[in-house]
Amino acid sequence: MNKMEWIAPCHFGLESVLKREIQDLGYEISQVEDGRVTFYGEADAACRANIFLRTAERVLLKVGSFKAVTFDELFEKTKALPWEAYIPKDGKFWVAKASSVKSKLFSPSDIQSIMKKAMVERLKSKYRIQWFQEDGASYPLRVFLMKDIVTIGIDTSGDSLHKRGYRPAAGKAPISETLAAALIMLTPWRKDRILVDPFCGSGTFPIEAAMMAAKIAPGMNRSFTAETWTNLIGKKYWYEAIDEANDLIEDEIETDIQGYDIDGSVVRMARENAENAGVAHLIHFQERAVKDLRHPKKYGFIITNPPYGERLEDRETLPQIYREFGESFKGLDNWSAYMITSFEDAERYFGRKADKNRKIYNGMLKTYFYQFQGPKPPRQKR
Repeated sequence: MNKMEWIAPCHFGLESVLKREIQDLGYEISQVEDGRVTFYGEADAACRANIFLRTAERVLLKVGSFKAVTFDELFEKTKALPWEAYIPKDGKFWVAKASSVKSKLFSPSDIQSIMKKAMVERLKSKYRIQWFQEDGASYPLRVFLMKDIVTIGIDTSGDSLHKRGYRPAAGKAPISETLAAALIMLTPWRKDRILVDPFCGSGTFPIEAAMMAAKIAPGMNRSFTAETWTNLIGKKYWYEAIDEANDLIEDEIETDIQGYDIDGSVVRMARENAENAGVAHLIHFQERAVKDLRHPKKYGFIITNPPYGERLEDRETLPQIYREFGESFKGLDNWSAYMITSFEDAERYFGRKADKNRKIYNGMLKTYFYQFQGPKPPRQKR
């Protein structure tokens, strides 16, 4: 197999987490940029990356990168790429998304149409046909322009990788599965430590933590666009990646993961989602207000996504919610708390300044990941 370059986009601010995940899969990193990590791998890398990566938004096969400051230049340099090496005669191809930052070419629709025309011209000359039926496998392109550098990738994933398949319904302000997984990885939590989410909503933090604890690969129960790319990725690589994922599962483990929410209907939905993910037996969900948060054991973790007050009618309740959260946290013995929120006065009402905080973009929303770190538990004597 030949080595190719693959691009894995992620949430801004979490590139280091994704980089570590890719290295843990055994791949060499070629570049880390804002919001994406590029790495080298053979054809099977598409299968393993899609199935195993918890923090990537999707996986793209990199076709090329070049500088373009005019539409003529964009056309000619796109046309010069070896599209016939990727797209078969019956392939369906289009530019699904174009984004431009600090570049002279900034109209996504113009970028999309010009690049499609360039690809058609190239493939017409290579396949010696004038008309493409486009009734075969799909090859959707994603294009990034950053400071006039155009980077082109073909999307292997299809639906974003945050769509694990376990959460058909989500609460009022859900956190994506990929972001939840990345935030858990930013903490020192491990499966032998207590984890509580007092604002669990649709259950994403507890479910992602339980999947990590049981070593359940996030992409096991869904399909991917590149499964039909038989010209590039043999079916056997998909089967091998699924076999590898099945062999790793350890779902008979002992763990203490809990999710609470004040809304009983939301708790029922979280339980259903956990059932769908195959981890319901590893999580205790309960209808409970944050002011009633208690736990008898020491050295636990809270990882949570409390209300932000994005809606005006919710905003006036935020000071009380964060105050009650802070009071409950004080009553826990040597615990650590980690919360993501856009609420500017979170620390003030929580009653303590964070030991660390990290700016993270949740979509277009600027949020902070506040880290209130407790002491490490003493080492157990052997």
